[in-house]
Amino acid sequence: MTSVVNVAVEAALAAGKIQTEHADKIQSISEKSGLRGDVVTEVDLLCEKEIIGRIQKVFPSDAILAEESGETLGNLNKKWIIDPLDGSLNYSHGYPCYCVSIGVEHNNELVVGVIYNPNLDELFVAEKGQGATLNGKNFKVSTTKTLGKSLLVTGFTPKIVGSEDDNLKYFCAFMKSCQAVRRPGSAAMDLCYTAMGRFDGFWEACLNPWDMAAGVLIVREAGGRVTVFDGGPFSIYGSHILATNGLIHQQMVDVLIGT
Repeated sequence: MTSVVNVAVEAALAAGKIQTEHADKIQSISEKSGLRGDVVTEVDLLCEKEIIGRIQKVFPSDAILAEESGETLGNLNKKWIIDPLDGSLNYSHGYPCYCVSIGVEHNNELVVGVIYNPNLDELFVAEKGQGATLNGKNFKVSTTKTLGKSLLVTGFTPKIVGSEDDNLKYFCAFMKSCQAVRRPGSAAMDLCYTAMGRFDGFWEACLNPWDMAAGVLIVREAGGRVTVFDGGPFSIYGSHILATNGLIHQQMVDVLIGT
């Protein structure tokens, strides 16, 4: 899969360069689904076009699932899952927390994850069975053993507007049982920082495959654990995710199912 990793890395770096070059001159911001906060800029579209173009040049028959253009049918044994700009709302406000996220499935199994944060020039790469790296250096999840000493992270997607599944009850419960909870606004970055130990655990509801695919593999390859809220098997085609260092996983499950 080395050539796949190379293409994913090159595409992520190219998209990150586009984000940096256009950060101070965004021309168009619109709400794409009628939900407040679900924004798209012309930079999202430019990045997605760049990424897909690079993939199709090398792997023209592969399937693609991208946030803005949807699904491109192809060889379903290999699928690229793309978020060209995760954290678009942050980007549109000039808040420097956003990234490029590219995951690859082979036979329905995540095998490659690449996330690039252009703000800090952080390139996260994971290949199944090969560990996870940040700018070429391996890393692991944290060793925090108790929820009470943990720093957690979560998010609130636009889909929670008008929904009872709004994450607020879980947020309140965790705020009272851990050191603190952060909410940066990019699920892909939340997963990366959980994988490398800056956070000890992450949970969120109502996400999409492109929000999670690359980050999930990065967490797993860093030694972390990923499930749904009740500790059951996880799929990127579900909507709820719990990712931790593994040591506090059951403690977080207990809070989630008991709230």
